[in-house]
Amino acid sequence: QLQLLESGGGLVQPGGSLRLSCAASGSVVSISGMGWSRQFPGRERESIAAITKGGTATYADSVKGRFTISRDNAKNTVYLQMNNLKPEDTAVYYCNALVGISMNWGQGTQVTVSS
Repeated sequence: QLQLLESGGGLVQPGGSLRLSCAASGSVVSISGMGWSRQFPGRERESIAAITKGGTATYADSVKGRFTISRDNAKNTVYLQMNNLKPEDTAVYYCNALVGISMNWGQGTQVTVSS
């Protein structure tokens, strides 16, 4: 079993920054890719950033140049540094981790960008 615990969400003004963290516990040795997704009210969850175990990162166009994903394999933790946040970034953010062919999800953390 794998557990993912996100932290770091909250309220921030437009143009501000937040750093999300997601710590994995349990069956961590089997984790390959990790990533972040977000979900707007009434819409499906969308992937915004992913990172391989070797550190290769990919981003959705909507966040490219503003968000940076990183991971610390020793701490089994993935991060999402979010800069220049916009009101349209307001969503619930979820981390995910791939174990074999099974995608595991955290419980989500709310990010609200508002003045």
